[in-house]
Amino acid sequence: MEAGGAELDTDRSLDDPRWRVAERVSDAALRRFPADVLAVAVHGPLAHGDDDGGGNGEVGLLVVTYRPGGGPSPATRRVDGVLVDLTVAGADDYLRQATAITALWPLTADRYVTTRALHDPTGWLRTLRDEHLARLARARPAEFTTAARQAWCRGSAAHARALRLAEWYETDPALLMLGEARLAAATVHGLLSRTYFRDPGDAVRRTGLAGADMTEVGGVLARQAEELAARGRPVDGTVDDLLTR
Repeated sequence: MEAGGAELDTDRSLDDPRWRVAERVSDAALRRFPADVLAVAVHGPLAHGDDDGGGNGEVGLLVVTYRPGGGPSPATRRVDGVLVDLTVAGADDYLRQATAITALWPLTADRYVTTRALHDPTGWLRTLRDEHLARLARARPAEFTTAARQAWCRGSAAHARALRLAEWYETDPALLMLGEARLAAATVHGLLSRTYFRDPGDAVRRTGLAGADMTEVGGVLARQAEELAARGRPVDGTVDDLLTR
């Protein structure tokens, strides 16, 4: 996906209630914690600016503080019909997160790259994006395949549990576990191809796993296991392999 900007946004829809709520939260945070707040931004669908949120939708809001523990506490609330997911993070901690290649990278990278600033006088959000992209440029292939193996193990476990639950006619729990297996398999695909997604729904949709049944997901996981072995990160190993650093 193409990197988004981190400049102060000047093209907000005055008719979108999500922007109005986001700006109210930003103004309140700056007013209550003036010495703590470094930057405030939105991420997710609102940052991409290509959906209407269905009239109320959700706002992913990031408050960056100069020091860990400063500013408001992370929280989730519905404000005037708009669900607000408030993330609060110290600047240094968030930069460290942005430069880590983990099994969840395909689901977290978008919030480091695509943001729209409500308050960013120092240009910190651009630094966040640039640090993340620079880390990707430096990353060795083994970092992504190691993370992919972790995601694969999570998906394989979820798929096995879904099969057992289906055999016991526990249909609803089986569907939930199948959903987890689909998402994990999509995450493996993202890591192996260095592709990130906007959210879990985008991940399973873009990888063709959204409607995959139990057999299809099992087939995808089997092929991914073969690819991981070919890339030097087999999912099977010995006790010594398990304990090797």
